[in-house]
Amino acid sequence: MAKYISVIGMEIHVELKTDSKMFCSCKNGMGLEKEPNVNICPVCTAQPGTLPVPNQKAIEFVQLAGLALDCKLRTESKFDRKNYFYPDIPKGYQISQYDQPFCQNGILEIPNPPAKSGSRQGGDKSQIPNNNQIQNSNIQTKKIGITRIHLEEDTGKLVHPKGANYSLVDFNRAGVPLMELVTEPDIESGAEARLFCQKLQQISRYLGISDADMEKGHMRCEVNLSLHQEGEEKLSGTKVEVKNINSFRFVEKAIEYEIQRQAEILDKGGKIIQETRGFDSNRNVTVSQRKKESAHDYRYFPEPDIPPLRFSEEYIMVLKQRLPELPEAKKKRMTEEYQLSQESAEVITGDKKLADYFEAVVSELEEKVKNKETAAEREKCLKLAANYIANELQKHLIKNFQTIAEVKITPENYAEFIGIVAEGKINSSAAQAVLEEMYRTGGDPSQIIDRKGLMQMNDKKELEEMVNKIIAENQKSAKDYRHGKQNALQFLMGKTMSESKGKANPAIVINLLKKKLADK
Repeated sequence: MAKYISVIGMEIHVELKTDSKMFCSCKNGMGLEKEPNVNICPVCTAQPGTLPVPNQKAIEFVQLAGLALDCKLRTESKFDRKNYFYPDIPKGYQISQYDQPFCQNGILEIPNPPAKSGSRQGGDKSQIPNNNQIQNSNIQTKKIGITRIHLEEDTGKLVHPKGANYSLVDFNRAGVPLMELVTEPDIESGAEARLFCQKLQQISRYLGISDADMEKGHMRCEVNLSLHQEGEEKLSGTKVEVKNINSFRFVEKAIEYEIQRQAEILDKGGKIIQETRGFDSNRNVTVSQRKKESAHDYRYFPEPDIPPLRFSEEYIMVLKQRLPELPEAKKKRMTEEYQLSQESAEVITGDKKLADYFEAVVSELEEKVKNKETAAEREKCLKLAANYIANELQKHLIKNFQTIAEVKITPENYAEFIGIVAEGKINSSAAQAVLEEMYRTGGDPSQIIDRKGLMQMNDKKELEEMVNKIIAENQKSAKDYRHGKQNALQFLMGKTMSESKGKANPAIVINLLKKKLADK
């Protein structure tokens, strides 16, 4: 059975969150309006005699994305008409860009996904490191080339009433600024494609140009995929496009299915048809939609109503200064400045708002350490803060389907909580209870501890009396431990913790038990 190498390129559309639409002053509701056709005007519905005026902020957003992705920004650019006739295209053409996009020749680096066992085609080849793969902090990464990033207007939306023999058109989304990114055919698997899309979403959010929420249609993915055998030209296979995939998981599944489908056709001696397919998420299969158009089918020509655009080097330098700290740079800084683990830094920087929250907590903690409001060391406090945010707080967010923006705990209260834990004033089980109460109510940790009586018992004399009592009441377990049964020690530890209602300092208790049991 032949093995095939998959060649995958992506076309990703991202709706930009400007205040107004691309070529008119209508409110940009991102197509999520509850009522149809409320944010429309003569321009975005293509009434005769209207003229488009480009949205400056949308252009800047695309150029910022280009800079973040190491693209070259063109100093001269223009808009073009892309002609095609669908009911949701009010003009009968779309204002887009053809041969002079705003951004070209960029790179996005992704983690190299782990190899999947049992892959019958494409997988073996994709696991071989090549010149695009590097070793970085023990994690292999791969560079995906970006061919271009351009700007266009979104289309309207067709609505198909259930049981009706007609369709309706909602033009709220028509004219919304739409960034399109086209990759080089460097992707070799569904997992790589998913990681690429996730990284692009993360960068879009860091830049503040889009929420890139796939479920809301802010980000839509299209896949171009072909197969070839080893030894054949990379682009010798017949390309199939899979359009409008609306989740990261579906991107991966659509590619996996399409690789399998094409491989089976080729194994039987058949030929792949160049076409556009859609992904049926209910059956996890791709389905044929139409014959694939080529660029000449769109009859591109320069948009006559918008003059060419020119950008100075000074303008590009000002844009570069507006770039925020991007995810990879932030992760690197956090591991160095705060001594965080790669795992914690990865989780915290995965969401810009979570990273901002963490740094607000860090600022509060450093003030507490500086002013001696906590006896714990800075490094210990910061690592605890990272661990609790990356793990414990995340559990509550996931369980309640919430984001960090919805959390009631202030950075000041979170820092106070971390200082209490770092000083050993409460044990781990009490800390869990306090955090849960803080998450639910946003309350002050000290008040919660006092109200629930959770302060840890650290008095050695008091704990020694308790340990003596437990040993006296459990002579058999004490004897078992002296005969080498380690489980007996854990049993006595549990009894002591139960006696103290969970308040005893576990480290002191375990040392006292060992000492008392060794003395007899």
